Amino acid sequence: MFKASLRSHLTLWFAGLSLLTLLSVGFYVGHIATAQMRQASGNALLSTAKSAAELLGAQLHERQLEVSLLSRAPLLKRGNLDDPDILTSMELRTQSRAEYAWMGVADSDGRVRQAVNNLLVNQSVQQRPWFQAGLRGDYTGDPHEAVLLAKLLPGSPDGEPLRFIDFAAPIRNNQGEVVGVLGAHAHWSWVTKIVDAAVLQKGTTPEVEALIVDNDGKVLYPEQLAGEQLPNLPTASQQSGATPGWTVGNGYLTSAVAVPTPSSTGLAWYIAVRQPLDIALQPARVLFYKLLLLGVLAAVIFGLVAYYLALYLSRPIEQLARAAKQVGEQQPNVVFPQDHPVLEIAQLVSSIEGMTQSLLGKERELQEANTSLEATVAQRTAALTQANADLLKLATHDALTGVFNRRRFDEKLAECSLLFQRTGRTFALLFIDADHFKRINDTYGHATGDDVLVQLAQLIQRNTRATDFVARFGGEEFAVLLPELEEPESPEVVAEKIRAAIAQAQFAAVGQVTVSIGVGVAELSDSNASALIKRADERLYQAKAAGRNRVFSTTQTLSAD
Repeated sequence: MFKASLRSHLTLWFAGLSLLTLLSVGFYVGHIATAQMRQASGNALLSTAKSAAELLGAQLHERQLEVSLLSRAPLLKRGNLDDPDILTSMELRTQSRAEYAWMGVADSDGRVRQAVNNLLVNQSVQQRPWFQAGLRGDYTGDPHEAVLLAKLLPGSPDGEPLRFIDFAAPIRNNQGEVVGVLGAHAHWSWVTKIVDAAVLQKGTTPEVEALIVDNDGKVLYPEQLAGEQLPNLPTASQQSGATPGWTVGNGYLTSAVAVPTPSSTGLAWYIAVRQPLDIALQPARVLFYKLLLLGVLAAVIFGLVAYYLALYLSRPIEQLARAAKQVGEQQPNVVFPQDHPVLEIAQLVSSIEGMTQSLLGKERELQEANTSLEATVAQRTAALTQANADLLKLATHDALTGVFNRRRFDEKLAECSLLFQRTGRTFALLFIDADHFKRINDTYGHATGDDVLVQLAQLIQRNTRATDFVARFGGEEFAVLLPELEEPESPEVVAEKIRAAIAQAQFAAVGQVTVSIGVGVAELSDSNASALIKRADERLYQAKAAGRNRVFSTTQTLSAD
């Protein structure tokens, strides 16, 4: 077997402990840095999402307010939807707002009376959601593809289908009656530009992605994710009543904030800003690798220092070890190191020299005494072996009855329980208690009572199988473990055999003695061995209460009757 030198041991231990310490510190600092970086990145994304949501909410509210105010204009309240001034007013709005793709008024039957650029004039919009909602009140709708305007407006440069969000407001005459609906279609690209601009204004880090999500958790923007329901994005039910925050999952750090819109519009959007987790935590990871590298370099340096320190301390000890080896090999002219500056080593050299002289002088005496010593050792070994055997028996057996004691019973019960849990092979426990034993002690004395207990233990052992385990549980109560349950010798049959044998036996000075037996069988529902003990103990008390001299189990009651 290879044995390293003291110098190697000191070097390895010192370098290993220093490396372990530095690596532990590195891992701990890296963990803290990762948590702090995650918190900082999450807060930054949350701030970006809030800014984008507030800006988008303000713009949507402004457009809805603009449409609502225009629907309440005096020239519309007159009820004449063919008034040319209405068209002029709508054209001024669309010219000043590039986001409007279409604006027009429809009568209460859904026929467009006037529209900018005469688009959809005299066509029916009665089935359009914006018209139906506009009859009831102010309305801002989710994005949708163009239906009626698809062939009338120029297509998107990138070939994507045109998508709009709708604004609508009811037109009421001076009597308060709804005579029509003022509707406007805004380009969906206007909304996406607002969100993208808000994200860029916050100066976010690379790979940050802004998403617009509807109240069902489906992505509205960007186009490549439209219609998908991504994990970790909030739905209306999840966000209701909750404080906006950020989450980690599926490789992203995500923050979602509801867009503040008037409840009357029925619009429920969220701005979700997410960033790949690897990029968000990149600074912390770089710091962690630097700490690991620093720890390895420091361990190398400490290892070199430890080597030279160990060399200084171990060299005289190595010389002393070589001298001691020469003494052991009985070589002549052995030279021990002298005058070492370390006091302890110098004292050790002096002591070994003195011991060497003494050992050489007494070697002959030891050889002469060796024969006598070997005989003495053999005798002592035999005595010690017997004492150990006696001690083991005392530790596991009851001193009075000779059966196993309570401590060994607890160990055996635990073994049977573990085997039952692994294999499902059930086992049983018998609790045997001498009937009216106190009366025996009071009448005949405790010495006679002890004789009765010894005879009871012998009868129980003679009427159990070799695989069964008999122990004195305490006082006049015995316990029998039946690890092998095989027909026809069921636990009840074994218990009845014991009861009958004891009832038929004659006890010196006492005559007849009977016992009551409670039977418990292990069950899969038992959480531990205590449940089986409690069940067998309850059966024992039931046997006592039923008149003694009987066996009581979960399935039947056997008695001398």
